[in-house]
Amino acid sequence: MSTSRSSEPLVVLSENPDFVARMVEGWATPDRTVKVSPGLPESMARHRALLSDALPGQVLMIHAGQPLVRNDDNFYAFRPDSNFFWLTGCPPEFSVLLMAPSGSGHDSTLFVPAPVYPGSADFIGDRNYSEFWVGSAPGASEWSAALGIDARPLSELSSVLNGLSGAKPLVAGRPVDPDHRGAEAPVSADLACVISELRLIKDEWEITQLRLAVDTTVSGFAAVAAELPTAIRGGGERWLQGTFDRHARTYGNGPGYATIVGGGGHGAVLHWTRTDGPINEGDLVLLDAGVETTTFYTSDVTRTFPVSGSFSPEQRMTHDLVQAAHEAGLAAVGPGRPFTDFHYAAMEVVAQGLHDWGVLPVSVDEALSDAGQHHRRYLVCGIGHHVGLDVHDCSKAEHDHYHGAAMREGMVLTVEPGLYFHSNDLSLPPELRGIGARIEDDVLVTASGSENLSEALPRDVAGLERWVTEATSQSPERAS
Repeated sequence: MSTSRSSEPLVVLSENPDFVARMVEGWATPDRTVKVSPGLPESMARHRALLSDALPGQVLMIHAGQPLVRNDDNFYAFRPDSNFFWLTGCPPEFSVLLMAPSGSGHDSTLFVPAPVYPGSADFIGDRNYSEFWVGSAPGASEWSAALGIDARPLSELSSVLNGLSGAKPLVAGRPVDPDHRGAEAPVSADLACVISELRLIKDEWEITQLRLAVDTTVSGFAAVAAELPTAIRGGGERWLQGTFDRHARTYGNGPGYATIVGGGGHGAVLHWTRTDGPINEGDLVLLDAGVETTTFYTSDVTRTFPVSGSFSPEQRMTHDLVQAAHEAGLAAVGPGRPFTDFHYAAMEVVAQGLHDWGVLPVSVDEALSDAGQHHRRYLVCGIGHHVGLDVHDCSKAEHDHYHGAAMREGMVLTVEPGLYFHSNDLSLPPELRGIGARIEDDVLVTASGSENLSEALPRDVAGLERWVTEATSQSPERAS
């Protein structure tokens, strides 16, 4: 049986009063307790206080969103809007947070859809909210108890809004059908921007979630490496993708974004998410993946490793240059430094290395100039970004608060230089074509410098060769 949000009624059964009467009675109350991560309610309360201080006197309404149609009456698994979750810690679809001015701050109310419980005539007919169809379902009182916030049924939102004396709310998140959200108002880009900028600095609870995301990602990479023999024997890129995604689903919600597995020449394709290619002996595999925790925080880590357990001379040369750029980028992360410092530090190493190889048609200075950027043919993307609830976190922040700002303690960002030599790039010598390599780590800015959260994964050639050899030696496929 597939899950659906179909409005099609159960015509025969639901219109038979005797059947309905028999079905809605005689049910014990299941456990509806909401279990939340320790520290989550306090973290979300701090976030609401930050937003309240940033926008005094404004009515604020943030929406969780609704499931997206996959096909016909089947829907993708729902994930709440990140801004909504950052303020509430509450994941149910269609939920709304209302922050109404009160004194010098705001009163916050969470509105959640009301479940359908035994005794209701809809108990057997409502496929979306009935416990008969979806299992134990907490209501407003359970969410309030778990999150320490006033919570009410979503059906009460309209009347509450009407009582705000006509004040127009600023809206963020993903507003849904008016029948569900209770009011119509345009999304405010300003509100989304303010929340993005507040999210740039992670509190201790958030950092704990990101550490968990990274740690489970590191173990997921090891699980993938152990499956290289199976991938070589025919499983291909999708076997490795499925391995990581299963690991992510087991230890979290699932992958935080579409897992990239690029074997051979596919490693040079920045967003290779088709993952429909083979895994061949002698090739490199680029794995870019992250586990999303059950609290929706994700990591974003990349390693490039040899299928056979050893790099060829050209692969080693490429990876060594990427690592040199990576180390330069890591060294440039610290509080008070411009956010772009690690980008420029890595790019200088890449440009110099390509020049030394004779690949650049100009000098290093000309390549690094604003009018040049010749090296960017092989590294078109930037060197990093914030990471948190979104893999590209805080993307709605203004330039002056993001790329144009200084790094601050509590920021978590990626450092991810790479070299992408496409198989059909005639500007390259033939022996380099089809090699792609990237190293990506998640880095916490500390009071005195930085901490590489994904340090447990090797990033040098010798370490990666040992890592692959050890992982594949434990593989059941290899043992057979």
